[in-house]
This record gives sequence, structure tokens and C-alpha cells, in this order.
Amino acid sequence: MISIAVIGVTGRMGRAIVRVASESSDVKVIAGLASADSKSVGKDVGELAGVAARGVQVTSNLAVLARCDVAIDFSNAGATAENVAACRAARKPIVIGTTGFAADVEKLIDDAAREIAVLVAPNTSVGVTLLIELVRAAAKALPGAAFDIEINEAHHRNKRDAPSGTALALGRAAADGRGVDLEKVVVGARTGDSPRKEGEIGFSVIRGGDIVGEHTVLFAGAGEVLSLGHRASDRSIFAQGAVRAAAWLAGRPAGRYGMRDVVGYKTGA
Repeated sequence: MISIAVIGVTGRMGRAIVRVASESSDVKVIAGLASADSKSVGKDVGELAGVAARGVQVTSNLAVLARCDVAIDFSNAGATAENVAACRAARKPIVIGTTGFAADVEKLIDDAAREIAVLVAPNTSVGVTLLIELVRAAAKALPGAAFDIEINEAHHRNKRDAPSGTALALGRAAADGRGVDLEKVVVGARTGDSPRKEGEIGFSVIRGGDIVGEHTVLFAGAGEVLSLGHRASDRSIFAQGAVRAAAWLAGRPAGRYGMRDVVGYKTGA
């Protein structure tokens, strides 16, 4: 059985991971981490997640990472650097589901991946993993001069980063398919006098209610539109994917991985 430490265990995703793991015979949550000022410190992770008590208390002490086989981080972007450094020091692999972290954290992740296995997953859904590859293939096949790309995403009112990490991953896949750098063609919300330029990849964002997550990529041409999308109706799909990713990552050699590695996606498959 693979032992998991959940960083950000008090959040929606952290609690969902505890619930999924509680139904598995392959993985077990042996540590749950939260910030030192969390009111949930000391509570049982199972009771916090709405399942039977697991005999594991929420803690803020990263030293517990030494006891796990793999960590899953769904805390917040501001804590990513510290969490990666702690896993690196403990020589433990980590699945990073947190999004919105700063560019300098990317370098820290790459440095850590030379010593431990790191899996960065802005979205742990198997369906979204396939969607990213479909977008890459469509962008490569459809001529940029004839098809405009627009990415729309919607999430619940409390999501902080925008566009979402998944939307950005879709944008990078589209840009990769066209052989361009996303940063050079990205366009945010359009307002006022803002006619489209050839080759742009546009983003639009919706925040409201309790929307779990919706992403649509439009390839709009003259007389036709190709729409590729994914809609999540239950947050448990992300928790299931995260647990699957953690089980896959445990015991892997040092390196940087993604969900496409977990699902075994091969180019041209």
C-alpha cells in the first residue's frame, strides 16, 4: 500500500482526495498538512472529509513528509516553493496540483526534478489530459491563417487564478501545435477597440456560483467552427486522477512528469 501525504488537506481538493483514498485498497493517507493558522489543525482528516476517522491528525509540520511514499500538493500557489523544497529535502516525490504559482517557482521545480520525481498537473482529469493532446493535434492540423483559436473557461466564484492552469495548459498545447511561443500570441479579455490579429490565442474567463470546471477551445474558421471541450460535474474526478498520479509516481526515478505520462499517452496514439 502506498502512503500519501496530502498538502492542503483542508481545501476542497484535499478533502476529496481523503475521501477517494478511503475507498482504495492501494493507497492510504498517512499525513494531512495545512497552514499553521488553520482552525483544522489537530482534527482528524477523515472526519474533516466527511468519512470515518482515519487516525490521522491535520498538522502544519512538514517533517511528516519523511513518513510518506509520495506527497500531493493542493494547497496554494504561495506555498508551492516551500512544499517542493520540503519534499526535495525529504527525498519524496510530489504531485503538484496547485496552479497560479510564480515563474521563478518553475525553475525551483526543474531543479528539484533533478533529485526527486515531480509531477506537475494543472488538471488531474484523464479527460482533460486527452483534451490537451487533441488541442495540440488540431492546432497542428488546422492552418493558423484560416482558423482562430479562442479558449473559454469557467470556475466557481472562489477560484483565485485566472485564466485557470488548465486553460493555460490548453493554450500552451495550441501554441505548441502551431510551433509558436504562447507568450507572444496570448490575448486576454477583449474590451473596446480590439480587432483580432492573425495567430492570436485568446482567453476569456467566467467566475461564478459553484461551477466545478468547464473548458472549451474554439477553432473558428470561415463557414465552420471546431469546438473541443470538457465539463467537470463532480470534483471527485480530479481527486481520483490525483490519487492515480501519486500511485504512479511513487518509486519513479527523478524527473519532471505530467498526466500524459500517467495515462500512457504517446504521440500519434
